[in-house]
Amino acid sequence: MKKIGFLSFGHWTPSPQSQTRTAGDTLLQSIDLAVAAEELGADGAYFRVHHFARQLASPFPLLAAVGAKTRRIEIGTAVIDMRYENPLYMAEDAGAADLISGGRLQLGISRGSPEQVIDGYRYFGYAPAEGESDADMGRRHTEVFLDVLRGEGFAEPNPRPMFPNPPGLLRLEPHSEGLRERIWWGSSSNATSIWAAKLGMNLQSSTLKTDESGKPFHIQQAEQIRIYREAWKEAGHAREPRVSVSRSIFALMNDMDRAYFGASGNSQDQIGNIDPQTQAIFGRSYAAEPDRLIAQLKQDEAIAEADTLLLTVPNQLGVDYNAHVIESILKHVAPALGWR
Repeated sequence: MKKIGFLSFGHWTPSPQSQTRTAGDTLLQSIDLAVAAEELGADGAYFRVHHFARQLASPFPLLAAVGAKTRRIEIGTAVIDMRYENPLYMAEDAGAADLISGGRLQLGISRGSPEQVIDGYRYFGYAPAEGESDADMGRRHTEVFLDVLRGEGFAEPNPRPMFPNPPGLLRLEPHSEGLRERIWWGSSSNATSIWAAKLGMNLQSSTLKTDESGKPFHIQQAEQIRIYREAWKEAGHAREPRVSVSRSIFALMNDMDRAYFGASGNSQDQIGNIDPQTQAIFGRSYAAEPDRLIAQLKQDEAIAEADTLLLTVPNQLGVDYNAHVIESILKHVAPALGWR
């Protein structure tokens, strides 16, 4: 068995060809798609966060709304850029969204990726300390966030408060018990996956990874997952970690599917740079009739290693079409692979 969810980047554009032409369209359709995915039997609704872009940005109002409109499906992010975040305010927002959903929040965070503007986090009021990189700052914000999610008091109470305080130091409220164990780190390298394991975070690995060996993408990603699990074991955590991978997978069921994605079936891994210093390998897309698709996916070592698969969806094609994309995988592909 494998948990299967969708991942939406929440693009919107005023183009007549787009079904999501405004930010409002993207937000409302994201809620509708999560409701539809739950009805279809999917396990998760995940959303990407990008700033200064015509995409989903502020995740917590959306996550709270999805939590209020659904009952079973996991809701999460993949990922929130921690360079932009006030970790204490974020802990309050996350606690509220988790309580609204009844404890279904699965929060993916990371140091972030190249953004639309230069050093965008500076416009949010954050700057690396002396001798610190922006990635270091993101990880520092993360460690503060994880610490306050433990729910322990740390703030000195006012001796003459407006309302009575419980005894001792005060913690942030609202606190949601168990959320600390449902934080995921989006890692593109083996080193940061080891760091995430030591801190007790679950692992998210997407469709790109730092190219560390020249091997095919899925093999490098599978190796990363095994390295992460070994580091988790060495850290001595009591629980079993979770691991997700993301993929663009399309079952070609009709002429519309073939028109949109038929050419993607011939895609291969690509090599590129996510910044001037870092060469990355980008995983291929999968698109084929179900029988061929099943055979191809059986060869993907990283999907086999992961317990959770996130299907990246083309959100600008609208809720109905994306529900069809998800349903095609759940009904015509997943059972043959033992995922259902």
